[in-house]
Amino acid sequence: MALDSAELTLKDIDCVTLGTAPDAFDGIHMKGENLLDGAGGWRKPYSRVFVGGGTGVFSAESGWWHVASGLFDTCLVVAEEKMSSCFPHPQYAFTTIFDPIMSRPLGINLVWIFALEMHRYMHVHGIKKEKIAQVSVKNKGNALDHPCAQLPAKITVEDVMNSEVLVWPVQRLDISPTSDGAAALVLASEEVAKKITDDPVWIDGVGWCIDSTYWTNRDLYYPKYVECAARMAYKMAGIKNPRKELDVVEAYDPFDYKELHHIEGLRLCKKGEAPEITEEGVTQRDGDLPVNPSGGLLGVGNPIAAAGLMKVCEIFWQLRGEAGKRQVPGDPRTGLAQAWGDLMQYGSVIVMRS
Repeated sequence: MALDSAELTLKDIDCVTLGTAPDAFDGIHMKGENLLDGAGGWRKPYSRVFVGGGTGVFSAESGWWHVASGLFDTCLVVAEEKMSSCFPHPQYAFTTIFDPIMSRPLGINLVWIFALEMHRYMHVHGIKKEKIAQVSVKNKGNALDHPCAQLPAKITVEDVMNSEVLVWPVQRLDISPTSDGAAALVLASEEVAKKITDDPVWIDGVGWCIDSTYWTNRDLYYPKYVECAARMAYKMAGIKNPRKELDVVEAYDPFDYKELHHIEGLRLCKKGEAPEITEEGVTQRDGDLPVNPSGGLLGVGNPIAAAGLMKVCEIFWQLRGEAGKRQVPGDPRTGLAQAWGDLMQYGSVIVMRS
């Protein structure tokens, strides 16, 4: 689909970058090699990147540096995740990522680690659970307009509050589903891009940051790693006031509270203010700063590595005016995609302009 939209074939592609998360999901070791053919990497320079949930946006950044270096004129960026084959549940695959001495003996899983983070965020700012539930209502509602959506739904705050408790305060409708999926995009040098299209979308800023693996040593109420990544991308893109200069944002939302967390880390509002601007409608598709007009991971689905690249694709379509029913009003010219990964420690941010 990506090649067809650019009216290119694999013969026109100089290199391939693949993003995919833990090998355990696909049940084989070093699965990047196994996925090489499907990603179009046969007999081409090929690399795999992996930073957990941050992989999707980082894979686009990896493609960017391949082209920006001057070594290649075109790069096909592919991201995938196949979680359905991981039984009895993908959470079991994650047990392999925890420190075998400090963490694994506790029998932990990601949901209750993130529940700790969500609870800390609520406690520090005095945020009620109902305020956070508004994000799930918004994103699942937005996903009703997405042709690939896995869990679109018209729900209410009451529906979220009455859903099954997984690990308090995380409930069933606070969390994205496990998903299979893939996304792809074509990156090209300026010279080649101008030959392909009269309406290119440019990558103007990239940023990434990783914090300590030991999440017990950090105050989880604020994603400092996202702020560091955002500052790097904003500096490169020349953005001084992101709240005013960004027209549309695709923030990583595997949980509803994470959209709020990331809005604050991206410096789109002050710490603790994200629930307030959400309630005021600022982040609605027709709001002053639309966030996840696609439906996000909560509505579209969460094929981990592919989910972040999906957000980059969504910003591309928004800036080209090709998002269909998901299109934000006006004429968006600057957008941002952001992803989050590893043990609450990694952020990747990309700024795009048309």
